[in-house]
Amino acid sequence: MKNYRYIVLFFVALLSLSALRAQLLPNFGGQRAGLSALSFLKNDMSPRSSGLSGASVALAGDAYSLYANPAAATDLKGLTIATTNLSLGAGVQQSFVSVIMPQKNGAAIGASLNVLNSGKMEVRTEFQPEGTGEQFYVTNLAGALTYSKKLSDMFSAGVSFKYIYEQIAEYQNSTVAVDVSFLYYTDYKDLKFAVMVQNFGGNSSLSGDELQVSFNRDMNSLELQDYTVPTVFKLGASIVPIKTDKHSLTAIVQLNHPNDNAENYRFAAEYEYVKLLSLRAGIKLNIDGQQLPTFGFGVKTRAGGYPIRFDYAANPTQYFGFQHTVGLSFTFNKVEER
Repeated sequence: MKNYRYIVLFFVALLSLSALRAQLLPNFGGQRAGLSALSFLKNDMSPRSSGLSGASVALAGDAYSLYANPAAATDLKGLTIATTNLSLGAGVQQSFVSVIMPQKNGAAIGASLNVLNSGKMEVRTEFQPEGTGEQFYVTNLAGALTYSKKLSDMFSAGVSFKYIYEQIAEYQNSTVAVDVSFLYYTDYKDLKFAVMVQNFGGNSSLSGDELQVSFNRDMNSLELQDYTVPTVFKLGASIVPIKTDKHSLTAIVQLNHPNDNAENYRFAAEYEYVKLLSLRAGIKLNIDGQQLPTFGFGVKTRAGGYPIRFDYAANPTQYFGFQHTVGLSFTFNKVEER
């Protein structure tokens, strides 16, 4: 009973912060905006997570755990394949594919590929703003190998090693990064705590010797500089205050501390009916251009006796309109995966 009072007080305090965010959440760190490269790594490639405003680090494992929290991949009971597509607007598409293979010793290994493609873009100059007739592409990709292990019944850890490649017209860049995460389970209402460091790596820069146009520019400003990857420290908690045979409700709270912007907070909830239909909603605090809640849903069915799930999420932004994420996952196991 005492633990219950502490948890209620914890969530009341967090809700109070959200009500007073203008006073209590100043934009400290906002002056760092734009100081990292490879920003495609910040896009949420889990439709479940995107519908929850990114508050997913402390959730139980699912098909998208390699992105949301590698440590949670140990929750899966069978070989799981997932694919996601994110529409960013202006013809820019980003796709994510992952494979998770649970092991008998409580571990899981996985591989994922995260790819962004801009489509054709016109080469423009000061004197030819409508285009020169030439075209170029932007391609970003991140391939990752993941290993996670359940160290005890209440504690899991995971790590992902990433190779990251970027190409903008004739310029190229490559680097490496790592995700490290931990997930702690309790026996009280499925309460979980998690911490994750995402995209931890060194500096990198574009390389290339082709300068399309050099007039009216200071030649010293044309030097290609080193930039960091967008590292994010995530801390989150989730709890299931309502759980019956047919209904369950999960509440999630998460703090994100990026290296290239201000701290931000996410609050979300997920309702599940007979483990077949999931409804999700969440809100981001202290993020410019993200005033409206995100939302989404998931539907589970079976194909040949095996679970298959379709997920959708909508992220209404102030400057880029609605961003849509769709995902499809398949588990080669006839036992319920979560």
